Amino acid sequence: MKLVAVGLVGIAVLAGVAYAMMPKQTTPKNEMNKSLADFTVVDIKGEKVSLKKYVGKSVLIVNVASKCGNTPQYEGLEALQNKYKDKGLVVLGFPCNQFNGQEPGTNEEILEFCQKTYNVTFPMFSKVDVKGENADPLYKWLVHSTENQNDVEWNFAKFLVSKDGKSVKRFGARTKPQAEEVVAAIESSLN
Repeated sequence: MKLVAVGLVGIAVLAGVAYAMMPKQTTPKNEMNKSLADFTVVDIKGEKVSLKKYVGKSVLIVNVASKCGNTPQYEGLEALQNKYKDKGLVVLGFPCNQFNGQEPGTNEEILEFCQKTYNVTFPMFSKVDVKGENADPLYKWLVHSTENQNDVEWNFAKFLVSKDGKSVKRFGARTKPQAEEVVAAIESSLN
């Protein structure tokens, strides 16, 4: 009986050592002190845009898709943009095709869909990857800047970046733009 107990303890110790040696998702040291101002992205028309222009505003960054069950959230995002833009909110949409191919269109098709279907006026950007090895550097930073450092789970995940360009609050894909917690965070960020 003692041999079995010692064997099980040994296995548990080895398992603990193996777990401790596993790579953990951590923020690279050179990423920890970055802010929104450190990123340049490409807009939906192909022009480079320094996100430095949004420092001093509260910025809601959302990965979007045209053929998703969450696509009607465009309406709520546009409503937030219209309600709070004069107080300093800007919504930024980043199309992504990583979730069941729900954003298959070209940048031109995406922009036309957004404008005709949801009257989107907030800035839209070129299609990007938001998770995995090829994730856009902005999204790597956003994910690593929140308590939940897991990959973006689906279309319409939301990241609220504070006016200083450094603090980031994350909301899930199913959390609607007009949800109480989103609106409260935006209002707090604007004050």
